[in-house]
Amino acid sequence: MTQTTARALLARLRHGEPLPATDLQWLAGGLADGVISDAQAGAFAMGICIRGLDEEARVALTLAMRDSGKVLRWDLDGPVLDKHSTGGVGDCVSLLLAPALAACGAYVPMISGRGLGHTGGTLDKLEAIPGVATQLEEARFREVVAQAGCAIVGASGDIAPADKRLYAVRDVTSTVDSLDLITASILSKKLAGGLEGLVLDVKVGSGAFMKDIGAARGLARSLVDTANAAGCKTTAVISDMSQPLAPSLGNALEVAEVMRILTGQARGPLVETSAALGGVLLANAGLAADVQAGADAIMQALQDGRAAERFGKMIAAMGGPVHFVENWPRFLPEATVIREVPARAAGYVSEIDGEALGMAVVALGGGRAVESDSVDPAVGIGQVARLGDRISKGQPLAVVHAARPDAAEKAVADVRAAIQVTPSQPASLPDLIRERVG
Repeated sequence: MTQTTARALLARLRHGEPLPATDLQWLAGGLADGVISDAQAGAFAMGICIRGLDEEARVALTLAMRDSGKVLRWDLDGPVLDKHSTGGVGDCVSLLLAPALAACGAYVPMISGRGLGHTGGTLDKLEAIPGVATQLEEARFREVVAQAGCAIVGASGDIAPADKRLYAVRDVTSTVDSLDLITASILSKKLAGGLEGLVLDVKVGSGAFMKDIGAARGLARSLVDTANAAGCKTTAVISDMSQPLAPSLGNALEVAEVMRILTGQARGPLVETSAALGGVLLANAGLAADVQAGADAIMQALQDGRAAERFGKMIAAMGGPVHFVENWPRFLPEATVIREVPARAAGYVSEIDGEALGMAVVALGGGRAVESDSVDPAVGIGQVARLGDRISKGQPLAVVHAARPDAAEKAVADVRAAIQVTPSQPASLPDLIRERVG
């Protein structure tokens, strides 16, 4: 891309003129190969923040960023499906949903990310299992998907390289929160996976990036409209994140919650959310008569051991223990310091600051403040009380798992500040599944 062309594109953006798809393809190529300078990339991101894009240009930008690198193609005997979450705390749905979908006849090549800020990362959770490698060569990735029906991996360097470049610039130019750029960033990576169907779990509440329902609806609608216009059948589910989805936060602790469900020892909101999301995917792909039938099929796969079998195959194929499902407690790392967080007064759990709990896990070493931070898979916060729970004085609100006593004591204080106990029971609790979009 020549400097003259880059200047012309930025001038059109500054004046509010339409951006043709050919110009956006040009831009994505320039971002990927380094011809576009950081200054020009930053100016483009700022221009989008100020001017915005119409739907046609948003779709064109998404496709251009997708096509800036490798786009996978699949030849399998079932539909290729995936799920994306906008992020929350205690959200380990991917580890349940991918094998459950595989058990129901789908193939799930799930390209996931690492934790950053208060939200955990699916790859970090998987890597709490000894030996599991989430960065696979494409040939091995394809083998795992074919054998197990699912694989959860990190993106290779040739998946949507234009997005990687633009995201780094957005981070330092205060242009991260553009709805158009968020949409193109999420979907360019997902669509590069060669999907036939996608469900988006858009979180809303204290533990989510979107704190109010209006913002969540806006993001859901942008994602759904763009993905469908790009040729991928997509629906969004807006789900509640006013409290952690699982009763544990932290990589190994969340894997343990998943294993308890897969081996029939637990139920709860994780199962309900997985069924709601999976039901949409199976119905859209023609593997279920309707959403409820699809949800029932996901629930059955989680209960009868078929999802556990698929999960075990995936873990073994990715380098983990061959008999992980049968012996999972012996493989997961455990923290050396464990502290209960006793309630100072009796009452009801009336409010939980999910973001604060997530940041407490980061402070323990279980997450990242910046991308270069290392992660301790054993630390976290377990047995977190639920909204509406009746609590006696001295009863644990949660249990801290830490590497050092001083870190544990700080986390105890952080948890106590994040969980509010009041004399009166909450008048109502939010629905776990708020609504569907698309």
